Amino acid sequence: MELYTYRAETGGERIDRYLNGHLEGLSRSYIQKLVQENNILVNGKPVKANYKIRENDVITVQIPDAETPDILPENIPLDILYEDDDILVVNKPKGMVVHPAPGHYEHTLVNAVMYHCGECLSGINGVMRPGIVHRIDMDTTGSLLVCKNDQSHRILAEELKEHFITRRYHAIVHGNLKNDNGTVDSPIGRHPTDRKKMSTKAPHARRAVTHYRVLERFGDYTYIECELETGRTHQIRVHMASIGHPILGDPVYGPAKCPFKLEGQTLHAKILGINHPSTGQYMEFDAPLPAYFEKLLTMLRNKNR
Repeated sequence: MELYTYRAETGGERIDRYLNGHLEGLSRSYIQKLVQENNILVNGKPVKANYKIRENDVITVQIPDAETPDILPENIPLDILYEDDDILVVNKPKGMVVHPAPGHYEHTLVNAVMYHCGECLSGINGVMRPGIVHRIDMDTTGSLLVCKNDQSHRILAEELKEHFITRRYHAIVHGNLKNDNGTVDSPIGRHPTDRKKMSTKAPHARRAVTHYRVLERFGDYTYIECELETGRTHQIRVHMASIGHPILGDPVYGPAKCPFKLEGQTLHAKILGINHPSTGQYMEFDAPLPAYFEKLLTMLRNKNR
């Protein structure tokens, strides 16, 4: 059972809406179910879903252990960038979900990693996310770190929390960026009305920082590198859209119509740098751009001549 405690910073918001902005990955309907089952207490007492929180309320949330379906190994080929007894770094393809979720228990990276590693995976994140330290979106490609034992997982999870892991992404964005480099420092939280999206205008947002630099300019589009200082859900996609330069092909934060035949955003986790959990040596892994990305760059270069 997972236990969370919050002290409300302000008052006036319904408790189910407030928690929906804090408990990432939980739907509002599920939170209401937790309220009904007295798994959510305010100042030690049960409340109703329409309870309006008051400043300094202490909210305790208990999430019961879920009955987890069997997650089975699958013989899915992996593009392995590096592997030893502690870690595995893979180049995730477009369209692959990182870990199982309700309604999607097969054909994920976890299924593939379970087949490849057998019993050698960290169990810290449970049955659904064995070995997974961080994740990237289904339609984002590139470097992903997997831990093979709990000690490595604990060390690298702490490195990630303290922002010691290097994560540099390549992307193509709409428009011509004014400056050759810059920083977006805007908090990100769950969108106030569309719960499938994230937003820099969320009422309960967490600090998010993205550094970017221009690699090439193509007039209507710009090829950039983004380095994450923090790691919020959809961070690069939300930040670039917030400054008027959404990622090309992004169906959620970009224009409704894409001028090219793409399946999702042109976003690639190119460089991953870590301090090895056993040796302490800094190691950097470079995932080559996928073929569709290279082809698109060539097309833009030719068009821009």
